[in-house]
Amino acid sequence: MPRRENDTRSRIRETALELFASQGVDKTSLREIAERLDITKAALYYHFPSKKDLLTELIQPLFDDVETLLDDAERTGDLAPRVLLGRYFDVTARHRALFLALLYDLGTLIELDVVTRIFQWRDRLQRLLVGPAPRPAEIAACTLAVGGVQDCAITVEGPSAAEEYREAALDAACRALGVDTAGTQ
Repeated sequence: MPRRENDTRSRIRETALELFASQGVDKTSLREIAERLDITKAALYYHFPSKKDLLTELIQPLFDDVETLLDDAERTGDLAPRVLLGRYFDVTARHRALFLALLYDLGTLIELDVVTRIFQWRDRLQRLLVGPAPRPAEIAACTLAVGGVQDCAITVEGPSAAEEYREAALDAACRALGVDTAGTQ
């Protein structure tokens, strides 16, 4: 694909994500994205024949990043909980706009099979954090830790706020798990 097509495709993704995150997927039309970019609808459809195609391409980097994080953690098998949760926070924060867009339209989560993927990620994180046969109290603690870290990463705006919240979220998550907040256990 020539560079100009890549630039247009990239601009479409960026603009769509911005609009999806601010007003939701359902309330954003492909026409609106094209108008914002000052391109024809035909040009947009050339790159993305449907909104679902656009969403699928937007969500793939999130899937790839989380899968890579979990694959690496499972391969090494010895990450301290704080380190693992910190990496999860970073991935979630990097994809904040996408999470916000998906949360505006919960039906999109189901349509793109995001809910299933998130539950699979949570199961893998749980095994890494509390082992393969956790007790109910460990499951609850892990759910609070992972969900809290993810929610904190999504709800803060800006890099400086994310860094400040990151440390607070990791401290709270480690306390919920009953592990050293310094990350040595």
